[in-house]
Amino acid sequence: MSENIAILIRQATADDVPELERLIPESVRALSSNYYSAAQIESALINIFGIDTQLIADGTYYVAEIDGRVVGCGGWSKRKTLFGGDQTKAVEDTLLNPLTEPARIRAFFIHPRYARRGLAGRIIETCEQAARASGFSSIELAATLPGEPLYKAFGYQIRERFDIPLPDGIGLPVALMRKQI
Repeated sequence: MSENIAILIRQATADDVPELERLIPESVRALSSNYYSAAQIESALINIFGIDTQLIADGTYYVAEIDGRVVGCGGWSKRKTLFGGDQTKAVEDTLLNPLTEPARIRAFFIHPRYARRGLAGRIIETCEQAARASGFSSIELAATLPGEPLYKAFGYQIRERFDIPLPDGIGLPVALMRKQI
């Protein structure tokens, strides 16, 4: 990122939802196209990727702004859900025990024009600090294929690979990754 561009990382609010709803599909379609088929991307946008309003309500979701425009987002969670937006939840998302369970890194999306410029890293650092301050000693995530290099660069290690089954019979390959914080 250029030295003269001011990047603001702040907690997301309900007022950010319309911008996030535009950002997420743009990010996924552009940044995942070298890793997933068009069918996988479109199915994941319907069935998995989206806003988890519980993260916003919990105060654990952040946006990156440049010149007042949201160009990235991501968060951490103290709840059981490992991945997915509101459309994936059917039951109450119970709290994790920070003494015995890892926090979660969740729902990172960066505008394609600002990808690979440090925005996601700034949000990851913010999330890790907040999770540590909340008593967690480890953190895990389900990394998409395009996200794996980012998380590896921040010290996350792959524990297992699996496919997220989608309702249309398509699978979305991801990696369960974990880090001590």
